Amino acid sequence: MSQQFEDAFGSVYYITLGCAKNEVDTDRMRSLLLAAGYEVAYDVSEADLAIVNTCSFLASATEESIEATLALAEEVADGVRSVPIVMCGCVPSRYGDDLPGELPEVAAFVRTDEEDGIVAVVDRLLGVSRSAPAFVPDVKRTVEGSVAYVKISDGCDRFCSFCAIPYIRGRYHSRPAERILAEVRDLVDSGVREIVLIGQDTGIWGEDLPQEGEGPHNLAQLLVAVAGAVRPERVWIRVLYLQPEGMTDELIAAIRDTPEVLPYIDIPVQHCNARVLSAMNRSGSEAELDALFERLRREIPGMIIRTTYLVGFPGETLDDYEQMLAFMDRTGFDYTSVFAFSPEDGTRAARMEGQLDEDEKLERTQAAIDLAESLGFAATASHVGETAEVIVDGIEETDEGPELIGHAWFQAPDSDGAVHLDATEAAVGDIVTVEFTDSFCYELIGHVIG
Repeated sequence: MSQQFEDAFGSVYYITLGCAKNEVDTDRMRSLLLAAGYEVAYDVSEADLAIVNTCSFLASATEESIEATLALAEEVADGVRSVPIVMCGCVPSRYGDDLPGELPEVAAFVRTDEEDGIVAVVDRLLGVSRSAPAFVPDVKRTVEGSVAYVKISDGCDRFCSFCAIPYIRGRYHSRPAERILAEVRDLVDSGVREIVLIGQDTGIWGEDLPQEGEGPHNLAQLLVAVAGAVRPERVWIRVLYLQPEGMTDELIAAIRDTPEVLPYIDIPVQHCNARVLSAMNRSGSEAELDALFERLRREIPGMIIRTTYLVGFPGETLDDYEQMLAFMDRTGFDYTSVFAFSPEDGTRAARMEGQLDEDEKLERTQAAIDLAESLGFAATASHVGETAEVIVDGIEETDEGPELIGHAWFQAPDSDGAVHLDATEAAVGDIVTVEFTDSFCYELIGHVIG
């Protein structure tokens, strides 16, 4: 239950970097601070304090997070009053002990597992004292918009040899179903039209929770429960970040047979060569992946697939790489992200023999991106002439005037392109039926027919 305050203690400005999981974490901190009597500032010049929620998945993301923090500090220094900066999230979790000496511009560092204590941190920095406890554990989310990400788990137990996530966010832990369902109901009551379930490894949700008593006990059962929670409202459910091993018979059936759950599957394969996958500390082979995707397409009609590849892993030969390209071309995923291997501090892959030359990695990566884009652009163009439901997410000013921006069921928000509509045809927040008339890259142009 939120406590109400007649006068705000101050205002807080927020910057979020990185993935959707960070967006959820920022929203959680913002909700706690609102419940504790702080307002939201939409410009740092109007703020009493600034929070930067950082990403450290790759070295480049860490650099971007630090650069954004320093740029904010410079902007604050040019202002007329002092604005403390709090750095939260993955960078403090990964490099926390070294940061105070390296970044004196930052007033406090908050790790991912400390973010529920953000009110006490802000109170201390702004000199706020209160007689009542500031922490409100069951605050409602503050999402403004048609889409909301809901974390169903955090951390990871896979320990892929190239990935630092387990060292940043800890071991895998599922959120209890009752908390997920309560949050979903609140979000739908506030007008959200799409719920996106996320985690580091969503397919194994529930395996670490008690299995006795009434469910749900696994992701398939959770999807059915979430669908029941949003029914009869007109709400989409999407699940991201499934590993190949997580595609059980029960989960496939739940996606296929639950109308609210979109037939959209995000499975990061990373590679198809069995030796490279083993070196990544991942399982599988080209034959096993072929069988999986053939089955998914057979059992879930019209399914959309997104995936991720990691190029230039230590020891990847030219034959391995060409095998991956052939697999990519043959499988023809709708959306594909391609990353060059980055030797991340503390990971086993950073210490492996057979590190590829940077130029070679970049050349291979660019060729893979070119292929992925050609396949993805063609998949997007294939929707021209079709009709589909579209959620209208916002309005954008263009040289020709305002236009509405939305996304179709086969487009994950913030990832897969958008749908462009005439601004007179609908309103933000509507779900409308659209006929697609043209495409460019991953974008679609359409008009409302219902």
